[in-house]
Order: sequence, then C-alpha cells, then structure tokens
Amino acid sequence: MKARGKPGPFTPVDLAVVCGRPLLLRQPFGADAFDEVIMGCVNPIADEINPGRVAALRLGIDVSVPGWTVQRNCGSGMQSIDVGFRYIEQGLADLVLAGGTEALSYTPLLFNHHAVEWFGRLASARGFANRLAAMAGFRPSFLTPVIGLERGLTDPVVELNMGQTAEVLAFLFAISREEADLYAVESQRRLARAQADGSLAEIEPMFGRDGTLYDHDDGVRPDSTPESLAKLHPAFERPFGKVTAGNSSQITDGACWVILASETAVEKHKLSPLARIVDSRWAALDPRIMGLGPTLASTPLLTDHGLTLDDIAVWEINEAFAAQLLACLKAWADADYCRTVLHLEGALGAIDRSRLNIDGGAIGLGHPVGTTGARIVLHLAHALRRLKAKRGIATECIGGGQGGAMLIEAV
Repeated sequence: MKARGKPGPFTPVDLAVVCGRPLLLRQPFGADAFDEVIMGCVNPIADEINPGRVAALRLGIDVSVPGWTVQRNCGSGMQSIDVGFRYIEQGLADLVLAGGTEALSYTPLLFNHHAVEWFGRLASARGFANRLAAMAGFRPSFLTPVIGLERGLTDPVVELNMGQTAEVLAFLFAISREEADLYAVESQRRLARAQADGSLAEIEPMFGRDGTLYDHDDGVRPDSTPESLAKLHPAFERPFGKVTAGNSSQITDGACWVILASETAVEKHKLSPLARIVDSRWAALDPRIMGLGPTLASTPLLTDHGLTLDDIAVWEINEAFAAQLLACLKAWADADYCRTVLHLEGALGAIDRSRLNIDGGAIGLGHPVGTTGARIVLHLAHALRRLKAKRGIATECIGGGQGGAMLIEAV
C-alpha cells in the first residue's frame, strides 16, 4: 500500500497479523506447532519493539514459540527465510514462520540534535530560575523536524542516499534516462496485467480497523508512458540525473509470510510445498555502488551449482531503481566487470528480459524494505508453479553495500 504523506491504516505488526491470519487458518496444524517465528523489519515503531515476537503473540502462536526480528536493510525479509531454512537444514527446527513487515508511512519525524540537548537541559534544571534560564534557550529552529525516512535511506558512511547510489551506477554503466523510463513503463504494464489476470493471487485483501477494504496494491500506474515519465524532474541529481519518482520503487507499507517446513513436517502434516530452497548467498561491496549487490550474490549461486543463465527460468530482481537494475544487467554482460569483480573467465551473459520480473516489481508494487526480500521469494515460487518451470533466483541490492540471492526449485 503506497504511503501518502501520513501514517497508513496499519502499523508494522498490524500488517503482519492481517497478512498472517489467513495463512495460518489454512494450515492443518495448530499454533503450537512452530519451532520459531522470524520476521524482518527495518523500521519498528516504539509500541512494537521486536515486532516478530509481538506479531507471533497477536497471531495466537503459542507463547512457548520464540519470536524475533532480523534487520539487514532491504534484505531483511529474505534473511528471515534464510535463517529459518538453515535451522531446518541443520535439524534445529521442523516448522518456521518467516517473513517481513514494514510500514514506511510510520517512519517517525525526529527532533534535531540541538532540540534534544535543549530538552535535556530543561529536564535537568533545578529551581525556578534555572528552569527559566533553560526555557530561554529555546529556538524556533528546534521545531524543524528531521525526516526519519530520509536519514534512514542515506548511507551514514558514504553520505549518499540510495537514489544517489543509483545515479552513480547510471553514470558508470552509461544508462540513459530513456532506458530507465522505458524499463519503468514495462514494469508498470506487467504489474497491471498480473493484477488483472490473477497472477498475484498470493496477495491477501485486508480490512482496516474502520472496516475499509484494501484488496490490491495501489501504486500501479498502467497509464505510464515514456512521454509522461520524461516530464518528471530528477529526484536526486538535478538537472541531469536519471533517477526520478517514476523510475524508482515507491515508498510503501506491506507484509509477507511464508511457512518453511522440513521433509518430516511435510509428511507429518500432509503439506503441499510450493518450492524447495536450494541455497542462498550474501555478498558485500562499496556502499556507493550498493545496487550491484545482486551480481555479487547471485553469480556464486550459479557457479557453485554448475548452472548457467539458461538454467534459470525466472528471475526476481528487486526494482529498487530502474537504473540500478539495468546496471546489474549490463554488468553481467560486461566481460571486464565479470573478470575483475566476479572472477569469471568472461561475461556471464544477458538475462532474457522475458524471464525477468515477469509480473512487474517494486516500481509499481513498492518496496516496503523489511518485506521485499520475502515477497520476491514467495512470488517467485508462485511464478514457477504457474509456468510449470523448474528453477528461479530471487535477488536484491541492500542499502549499506550488500546483496542477497536465493535459489529455489519448484516442487
């Protein structure tokens, strides 16, 4: 659900509960069957610290089941699945509820540092005269809020926001504004088609506390055209930047859950798995070029398992920015990059665009940061089943200079 300048109808845990309830109601086992609840969330609110545990309790999962929260920026939702997968792989669990939630519309406005110091002086002042002196130190500028989301999307080490890192990649790989806008238009059209033909059937309708029905993601813009997007101003690097609001992911609220089960649990509860997790990889790189994270995380999945690009039927690459995603595609097709950075003998090759984000992505659906990694894994599993295809990779760049990738096979 697109954020619209004010807190949305659901907090992070609200989203997780409303999303998780229909999933759990469909299961043949009780709420005490889980061994672990793991949830990604980057922006928990003060009333819901450790939202993984709070959501588990509100979902009615037994109090004896541990619930906790992971934070790997954009990779948080995928990280939760990966941890659950490794627990099961090591024989430490049989059933894990994993996923992610994010209500970016609830990102707080903060007092600036000078205001915080003033509040501290006022609180510690003793006696009327000292309190009066402290109050006299007030300045109107103390009321100017710090936008939490803006600071959260700015890398504290290199002091570039995420959009600026996409601009760096657009420059390095000579990606034009026209290329980025064309990709965004195609993504919006694919999403609109998927919404219309039921290809996003995993998305559950939700009811707000006031009874309002939210039955679809509302960021889709099927009327987008290269001409309409060309009218938008660069969002981060005026006047010549390539990244705009139209070819970037949207600020969005959303949640996603998946159930991970061992073979023992599948047999015991007579479950019908969607897919099998084969492996995962995590990688890191300079935060200035964080958008290339998918190339560093996905390539080892291919080489370690003896796979080529042709062996991957469907790719889900998070659309943080069109320019960032296009940079990854160009990097894989560049022999020098592949030799120098990925340690391959030559170019990996070109990904068939008909296999990439076949139902659109974050440019239309949005990018609720703690959720996206889980969402693209879940949607990949559904896409593989729908297409009767065998193998897919979900991958994403991660703020701070990282990348994550997961290889799954349809069952």
